Amino acid sequence: GVVTLRSCTAGWRANILSAGDALTLARSVKRVAVLGIKTDRQANQPAYYVPQYLKSVGVDVIPVPVYFPEVTEILGERVYRKLADIPKSPVDVVVNVFRRPKDLAQHLDDIVLMKPKAVWLQSGISDPDFEEAVARAGIQVVSDRCLLVDHQSATA
Repeated sequence: GVVTLRSCTAGWRANILSAGDALTLARSVKRVAVLGIKTDRQANQPAYYVPQYLKSVGVDVIPVPVYFPEVTEILGERVYRKLADIPKSPVDVVVNVFRRPKDLAQHLDDIVLMKPKAVWLQSGISDPDFEEAVARAGIQVVSDRCLLVDHQSATA
C-alpha cells in the first residue's frame, strides 16, 4: 500500500502516525490485540472498557493480559500470554497497549517478532525511544491517543 511505499522513501519517521493517519487507522481496525488488558473486575478502567467497546462494535479483540495468571478468557475470548503466541497472520492486527511508559521496553522484542500492522499506545502513554524502535522495525506507531475516542470520531 501507499504507507509501505512512503515508509521506504521517507524512512522510519513515516511510521510515526499523525492525528489524521491515526483516525484513518482507527476507522479501519478489524483485529486488536490488547496488551495489558484488565478483567471485568476492573470494568471502570480504560484497559477493560476500551476493548469492551471495540468488541461491541464488531472488532475482533485478542486479550493479552500482563497480570491475572489464573484468567483464561476475557470478554469471552481466549487469553494469550505473549503477542507472538497469537495464531493467524498478524498483518491486520493493531496492538493496543495499556502499559506504563517505563514498562514498554520489555515488550519490544515480542512486538517486533509479531510484526503487527501497528502499535497504538493509549492516552498518556508515550516513549520516544520505544516508538522509534517500533517504527524502525517497519511497524506503524500511534502514541498518547485513545483508540475508543478515535474510533468513535472516525466512524461518526
